[in-house]
Amino acid sequence: MPVGNPRVAEHAFLRALYGDGYYPGHVLDRARAVLLALCERIETERPADLAALYRLTHAATEEFNALQDVFEAAGSEIETVAREEIAEDFWFVARAYGFEEADVEELIAPRDW
Repeated sequence: MPVGNPRVAEHAFLRALYGDGYYPGHVLDRARAVLLALCERIETERPADLAALYRLTHAATEEFNALQDVFEAAGSEIETVAREEIAEDFWFVARAYGFEEADVEELIAPRDW
C-alpha cells in the first residue's frame, strides 16, 4: 500500500546518502523501504500518542540495526553522516504525522549504530 500522506510521498528519504558513492544504492533502497514501511504502519495503526509512535519507530530502528551487516558486506557502514541522515528522516516522519513534540533520540532509542 503506498503512503497516503502527501508530504511523505514527496519526500526524498536518505537524499544525502544516495548522493554519496560510499553508500551502495541497493542497500539504501532497503533502508528507504524500512522508512516507507514505518509510514505505512503509522497510517494503518494510527498511533494515538507518543508512546504508541515510539513502539513503531523502535521496531523500524531494529530493522536498521539488522541492516548494518548488509552495509558492511557492501563495503559501507552506518557512520556519522548516515546516522544523522537516518535520524533526520525519522524525525521528519514523526512531524509529518503530527508528532511535532517527538524527541529524535527517543524515536531511534534502540539503535546500535
